[in-house]
Amino acid sequence: MEEITNPLKVAFADTYALYVKAQNYHWNVEGPMFPMYHDFFGNIYEEVGGAIDRFAEEIRAAGAYAPAAFGRFAELSSIQDEVLVSVVPAQMVSNLYMDNVKVIDSLNAVRDIAEKYSERGLVNFLEERLDAHKKHAWMLKATVR
Repeated sequence: MEEITNPLKVAFADTYALYVKAQNYHWNVEGPMFPMYHDFFGNIYEEVGGAIDRFAEEIRAAGAYAPAAFGRFAELSSIQDEVLVSVVPAQMVSNLYMDNVKVIDSLNAVRDIAEKYSERGLVNFLEERLDAHKKHAWMLKATVR
């Protein structure tokens, strides 16, 4: 099952990293369009955050332990931390778009493996997450234009 659980943990860590970054931007955005960006980033982090528990449960159901430490997330994730506080809103949107693409890529990778092993329930969960992240991608890309 490690062929499934290892990439599943990567997708989980990428998802968690996107969640933290969107929450960071929600808290720290400034500027004349503050209310719009604050709400926009809030919607993203709330939706992504709402999937975190189910994601961890899918890892447990697959027979592995869910990563649960920032250091472990950093090891697994392809998404870099945002250490700057004063990032302009347009850059925040661009960063979230690029990171969301990384989440989509990691979700696609584990979905393909889950399909290979006929893990239908896991495939369904991953498809739901892909649909949500494709919507985030559309909205982020439309906002950055």
